[in-house]
Amino acid sequence: MKQILKQLVILLTCALPMALVHGAVYQEPSEFVNETFHGKPPSPNALWLTPELREQMEHILGHAPSGMRVRYWQDQERTTWILDEIGKELPITTGIVIDHNGIERVRVLIFRESRGWEVRHDFFTDQFRGARMNNKGDLDRNIDGISGATLSVRAVEKLARVALLLNSKITESTKK
Repeated sequence: MKQILKQLVILLTCALPMALVHGAVYQEPSEFVNETFHGKPPSPNALWLTPELREQMEHILGHAPSGMRVRYWQDQERTTWILDEIGKELPITTGIVIDHNGIERVRVLIFRESRGWEVRHDFFTDQFRGARMNNKGDLDRNIDGISGATLSVRAVEKLARVALLLNSKITESTKK
């Protein structure tokens, strides 16, 4: 009986922190947008996903993007994107700010998975600062992974690439 009780205590001790992490909202998307634009966000815009853009996104994500358009906020050369990607089973909501075609900031806003939550920390997201898209459609730098969080790391990397791709479509259209 003592052994069962001891195992139950260990199980609860390990499970409680994971239960608290699972489904954590670190920052509401609206608060992220507000903070990015110092309390005065521009009106949201919508980028319609053309067949060509959908194909490019599918190449990055490994699956077809959902929806027909993506909302974003823009102030001159600076855009903000709120994007979701599945980690292992559930979406990870990420805020990404692009300035002059380079990543200014990546922040995990809502994490719904039971593991891999370490991607929310600055030691991971700071690696994206200044990253750009190279000619092959990849990030111009390697992003160090996190042991035990491989799928979450991949999801955030994909979202960074998608944000840079979407931003490039915005800047292309404004140059025309």
